[in-house]
Amino acid sequence: MIWSLVKILIFVGIIVLATMGVSQLLETSGEVSISVANTEFTLTPMVALLGLVVLLFAFWVLLKILNLLVAVFRFLNGDETAISRYFDRNRERKGFEALADGLMALASGEGRTAMAKAAKAEKYLKRPELTNLITAQAAEQSGDTRKAQEVYKRLLTDERTRFVGVRGIMKQKLTEGDTDTALKLAEKAFALKPKHEETQDLLLQLQAGSEDWTGARKTLDAKLKYGSLPRDVHKRRDAVLALSEAKDVVAESNTIEAREAAIEANRLSPDLIPAAIMAAGTYVEQGKKRYATRVLKKAWDAQPHPELAAAFATIEPEETPQARIKRFKALIKSRPDHPEAKMLMAELNIAAEDFPEAKRTLGDLVTSEPTARSLTIMAAISRGEGDEDAVVRGWLAKALAAPRGPQWVCDNCQQVHGGWEPVCNNCQSFDTLSWRSPPESEVSANPGVEMLPLIVGAIEDKTNAPDEDSVEPDHEVIVVEPSEVDTPADTPEKEEKV
Repeated sequence: MIWSLVKILIFVGIIVLATMGVSQLLETSGEVSISVANTEFTLTPMVALLGLVVLLFAFWVLLKILNLLVAVFRFLNGDETAISRYFDRNRERKGFEALADGLMALASGEGRTAMAKAAKAEKYLKRPELTNLITAQAAEQSGDTRKAQEVYKRLLTDERTRFVGVRGIMKQKLTEGDTDTALKLAEKAFALKPKHEETQDLLLQLQAGSEDWTGARKTLDAKLKYGSLPRDVHKRRDAVLALSEAKDVVAESNTIEAREAAIEANRLSPDLIPAAIMAAGTYVEQGKKRYATRVLKKAWDAQPHPELAAAFATIEPEETPQARIKRFKALIKSRPDHPEAKMLMAELNIAAEDFPEAKRTLGDLVTSEPTARSLTIMAAISRGEGDEDAVVRGWLAKALAAPRGPQWVCDNCQQVHGGWEPVCNNCQSFDTLSWRSPPESEVSANPGVEMLPLIVGAIEDKTNAPDEDSVEPDHEVIVVEPSEVDTPADTPEKEEKV
């Protein structure tokens, strides 16, 4: 819009200057004398200027005639295309000028102008593989999806532009939410250009989203083959796909294939927690407890995780609490100072009713890295040691306002998931979930929750204070058992009225 206004102002300025120049020449006195072959011509300045313009125009026409005569002369000498080339050069010049203007309009966001210039270029050039590209993109830019789809379909007829047509229709289907058709088109585009990295990524994402794990593994292998994926990343993602494939086999209750698939997924990426858990379960079913122990230890060394500890417990489900503590020490010995290891050992000691050892094992975790789980464990220790109910309630109240700690978080959109999934259910990204603490919310915590420790203490004080008339206080005291508070998501809905 601004550029159009500037062009109008420039044009008006040129007209004004030309008008002023002509007026000045008309008012100028004097004559111009021209001598030709002993003949003298006397002209006014205005007539002399007009004569110069006519002379330049005549010279330009003469050059055109000479070029045409040269083309005719070549035609008479046997060059059958000389005259057609003469006229084609003019058409090509006009066509490429229109094509250039169309590209500039497309880059400037003027979709309608770009479509008009592309139509003009097609009229002169007859090169649909060039002009249709501009027309399709300009139609999309203008919001005319029907026109864009028509042009993309025309591109399918030419082998040189078939990939562009398939890719354009595929993106339109994705915008419309038709992922099934988009997947088929992505497979077609991949067959046309298997080295195209964007098509590889899109096809992999669509295959993972539709749970076509076998097809996704083939696409992943192609990315490695054509050098668009590092070998270590390929190994990790192939393990994720193998794990997802194994889950489907388990769902079908095919025991032998399930075992092989689970072990294969763990072999590809030993630090993948769900794969290690599945492989360990497979080994336990086979009676190979040593293999299960080795798999879980290797995964724990890479990333301590509560689900690994739960799987480790299932290896010996009938053992005593003291025997379990001894066996778990072999699991955590590589990373004994990790918060997960401290909370795990504290829980095991609570199960063994060794509360002083549980408190020692937990250490300063409730002050240095307080989470809902560590504070709940501390409440259980406090109850086991016989502390007053007010103290226990205080720990539980702090647990309600504390962060949950590490969870499965998508690295792409920061969405928190209840369990590991190969594809984020929010942004549909593949292999982006990692076990870490989510970013703190910008919304402040509920001030009522933060005041719970003070309120609980006030209730306890009133409960213990003797009444002047020795009458029982007429109010209800809320007691929350330690097992009822696990995470901040678990609000105190389970209450026992005393």
